[in-house]
Amino acid sequence: MGQMVEIRWHGRGGQGAKTASLLLADAAFNTGKYVQGFPEYGPERMGAPITAYNRISSEKINVHSNIYEPDYVVVVDETLISSVDVTKGLKEDGAIVINSAKSPDEVRKHLKGYKGKVCTIDAGQISIDTLGKFFPNTPMLGAIVKVSGIMNEEDFLKDMEGSFKHKFATKPQVIEGNMNALKRSMQEVRGL
Repeated sequence: MGQMVEIRWHGRGGQGAKTASLLLADAAFNTGKYVQGFPEYGPERMGAPITAYNRISSEKINVHSNIYEPDYVVVVDETLISSVDVTKGLKEDGAIVINSAKSPDEVRKHLKGYKGKVCTIDAGQISIDTLGKFFPNTPMLGAIVKVSGIMNEEDFLKDMEGSFKHKFATKPQVIEGNMNALKRSMQEVRGL
C-alpha cells in the first residue's frame, strides 16, 4: 500500500466517531504505518454532528489539512444522511460504510447519486448484543477495516485486544464484548 488512504468519519457527539478514528490510527501505527487521526468539531455538544479523519500510509504523510476527497466514509449515525452531505468528495472507487439495519440498496437512494460501493452494518444492534449498550463505534471500526482492507484483519484484532486490555484495565469484563463486536461486524458488513 504505497498510496495514502484517507477516511472521513461522520457521527454525533458522544457516539464515539472520534474515538474510533483514533483507535484506527493507533492500530495502523502499530503495524508500521504512518498515520493521522483527528477530529473537527462544530458546536461542541452532545448529539451535534462531528467529523473525524484518518490518513494511513506506508510513507511519511506531509499533508496536514482536513480530508476533502476521502477514499472511504464511515457514517456512525444514519440520520446524518438527510442533513449532512456524507458523500461529498467521496471517490467512486472507494466506499461508504453506514450504520444501518437497511440493505445497501435501500440506503443508496438517499446518497445523492453516489455511484461507488455502499456498505451497511447494523452496528447499533451488534453493540447492544455484544456490549449490552448502544456503542456503535466499535462495530463501525471493525466494518471499515473489513471494507477498506487497510490492514491485516488478524493483526488488527490482536492490536485492538491489547488496546482494550489497556483502556479497560479496571473493567476487564468489557474486553470480550468489544472483541466480539469487532469480529461480528467484520462478518456481518453487507455490500462487499
